[in-house]
Amino acid sequence: MKLKGLRWFIIGLIFLATVINYIDRSALGIMWGSQDLEGSISHSLGLTKNDYSYILNIFMVAYALGQLFSGKLFDKVGTRLGYVISIGVWGLSSFLHSTVRGLFSLAFFRSTLGLSEAGNWPGGVKSNAEWFPIKERAIAQGLFNAGASIGSVVAPPMIAALFVAFGWRVTFMVIGSFGIVWIIPWLLINKAGPKKHPWITSEEQKYILEGQSKADQNATDDTKGLSLKQILSYKESWAVVVGRFFLEPIWWLFVGWMPIYLFDTYNFNVKEVGMFLWVPYVGAAVGSIAGGYVSGRIIAKTNSIDKGRKTTILIGGIIMLIGLIATILIGNTAERFVAIVFVVLFGFQFAISNVQTLPSDFFSGKSVGSLAGLGGMIGVFSVIIMNFLVPIIAEVSYTPIFIAIAVFVPLGIGAIYYFAKNIESVE
Repeated sequence: MKLKGLRWFIIGLIFLATVINYIDRSALGIMWGSQDLEGSISHSLGLTKNDYSYILNIFMVAYALGQLFSGKLFDKVGTRLGYVISIGVWGLSSFLHSTVRGLFSLAFFRSTLGLSEAGNWPGGVKSNAEWFPIKERAIAQGLFNAGASIGSVVAPPMIAALFVAFGWRVTFMVIGSFGIVWIIPWLLINKAGPKKHPWITSEEQKYILEGQSKADQNATDDTKGLSLKQILSYKESWAVVVGRFFLEPIWWLFVGWMPIYLFDTYNFNVKEVGMFLWVPYVGAAVGSIAGGYVSGRIIAKTNSIDKGRKTTILIGGIIMLIGLIATILIGNTAERFVAIVFVVLFGFQFAISNVQTLPSDFFSGKSVGSLAGLGGMIGVFSVIIMNFLVPIIAEVSYTPIFIAIAVFVPLGIGAIYYFAKNIESVE
């Protein structure tokens, strides 16, 4: 049996895994509520906003370590088995949130969730490098990243509805089962890479392999990846590391703290958060796909990966910066705030799909996952610092937080331009 467009089925499954990933991670914030909100996690377990910040950072520390570990794991065992391990553990961890009795048990399952969910990103970048020619990688990354946004769109109303109907424990049981079920079609469809897959047509196989770099074309299962020390000896690698250090907190501020901001600032309940929270992620989903499309068009017209990536990243950065400034100046109602965050997350995803593609632009084979994982880990450490500061600063005002991440935008974009003078394979 031959299947036309097999690479799109593969990225479709990774898109679905990313949707599940964000449903699982979003559930805690949506159902946290406050100690006065009957039936919420905070009320049921007697936990405070400071406890939430601890739990969030426990997740992020595990997520940071998971980025580095899973990058190496995917380079070692491949994307097929790597995804089975990653999503299997995170699905089970999400399900077992239903059994927690207090801060300690919640922290434990949150850490295993973070450790395993991290694998989705280096795994996705590595899979895209295997299954797509260079000119299509940004659109593939955009589709993959759109899963994060769609998951964030689906999660609030779905989780709010499940919470109202069944409570938070049953909700975790339902959403935790999604990842386990996903493994079945993944194993059935993703039988091997494009060089050996029995279902791939000869035309698609030729199109994929001829569109990759020489290093990718020459890579075999026995090809060894570079060590992290060797990877970091290339100046271009620091474009990924430093760029993500400054850019990641922009996304994670809204993912982690927007529900709490709406609870605190506008006295929302869980149902109201479910009604509002999904809107900005529509902008993120559109930005993911648009950024990949624009980058691919520029590369096709100019035959320059450098122009395609940098132009798209710069446009996304400008949109982010304008949106964050607007958040500070005019985001003084719930409706305005949500609309402005729509713009910010559009700009973020417009740019980040191309930032996340850089490891596969610079390296091939078993080095791609390692650099992608390292960049993700460093980005998450920046988020961890932010998460410690947010509850302290927010006691006075959220405004300094928005100012800080607005400053991060030119620093992140500037780092990419500075360290990567020309975006191309360094091998």
